[in-house]
Amino acid sequence: MTNSAVGVAGMRTYPTDLSSQLSLSAGRPGPEPFRQFVLKVVSRCNLACDYCYVYEMADQSWRERPVVMAADILARVAHRIGEHAEAHRLSAVRIVLHGGEPLLAGARWLDEALTALRAAIPARVDVQFAIQTNAVLLDETTLAVLHRHAVRVGVSLDGPVVAHDRHRRFADGRGSHARVAAALDLLGAPAHRALFSGLLCVVDLANDPLAVYDELLGYSPPTIDFLLPHGTWSAPPPGRRPDDPGTPYADWLIAIFDRWYEEPRRLVDVRLFSEIIQLLLGGASETESVGLTPSTVLVVETDGMLEQVDALKAAYDGAAATGLSVADGPLDLALRDPAILSRQAGVAALAAECRSCEVRDTCGGGFYPHRYRTDTGFDNPSVYCPDLLALVRHIRGRVRADLARVLRRPR
Repeated sequence: MTNSAVGVAGMRTYPTDLSSQLSLSAGRPGPEPFRQFVLKVVSRCNLACDYCYVYEMADQSWRERPVVMAADILARVAHRIGEHAEAHRLSAVRIVLHGGEPLLAGARWLDEALTALRAAIPARVDVQFAIQTNAVLLDETTLAVLHRHAVRVGVSLDGPVVAHDRHRRFADGRGSHARVAAALDLLGAPAHRALFSGLLCVVDLANDPLAVYDELLGYSPPTIDFLLPHGTWSAPPPGRRPDDPGTPYADWLIAIFDRWYEEPRRLVDVRLFSEIIQLLLGGASETESVGLTPSTVLVVETDGMLEQVDALKAAYDGAAATGLSVADGPLDLALRDPAILSRQAGVAALAAECRSCEVRDTCGGGFYPHRYRTDTGFDNPSVYCPDLLALVRHIRGRVRADLARVLRRPR
């Protein structure tokens, strides 16, 4: 991309002509409205995970933000979401309570916040509430509130005790696995099972992939999300050296894919794998980690500031910022942000190597934050490029072989 906007400290971050390319690349007259709102209701956490992009990486803006979103900010957020849903005639919106650790806000705050959000959004709109938590504070009182508002609960778990406690610890060094396991037992009980949306697991190459998979399966989650550790070309993730053709993350994931794919009965939806298969079969992606589906996610911080996907905090200080607040006007103002346009522009926003790649439409250039390099901004393939290529090729090979067998069967 030769035309690029200048970001923090003069860094190139994204093309400047994406607004005109949106309709050409996606057959649309303009940007897609936001449909998912990630509310950072608490800016602090009760764990000290050493890989956390919020507290351990480049952007440290959490230090300057209110600990909990104030009632007046929450009311304005609710109004803006309702206004946006009405303006774009949305039939549904998804609101995710996030942090930090959102349960630190307390059950009463959550109840009042969820009530205010639902009341401010037109009654015809299906409001889908979710919360992503480390589950350390999950208890019957909180679950009663979550039931009242039909809030789906996602829990972070990185595998067996040794694997999980290597990174997901309290500030004093104690592991959190025992507390999380107890919370998952509670969440998985018949009275609460309907709220359980799934497990989020960060890949660690030091762990046996099948042991991790077995541990997660033990809690019977509806879905499992395997998350690649956040990193960039300038600050690579563990085991991923720039320009190294090795595929350690693909190898780790392929071990689980083969087991998952060959199971006689599907035990769980592993989202990364099912998304790739869906894309290979001509469908659209529902996640930003793969594919070219336009991003429709907006993040709201505890002070009401509007941001892009929060994993961009791994790139550089201010990478996620739009400079806009819920006080500034309708959320459509954020749809003019060049970086948000870049994440909606499909092929037009990809680096040259990605545009000519054999798995372009499936990989989609990888997760946007993972493309960052200090000198070229986001005009790069993912730092996980070799891994993504190997993983997609492997899954494509398995699916093609099975489709060929089906087509050869006598009718």
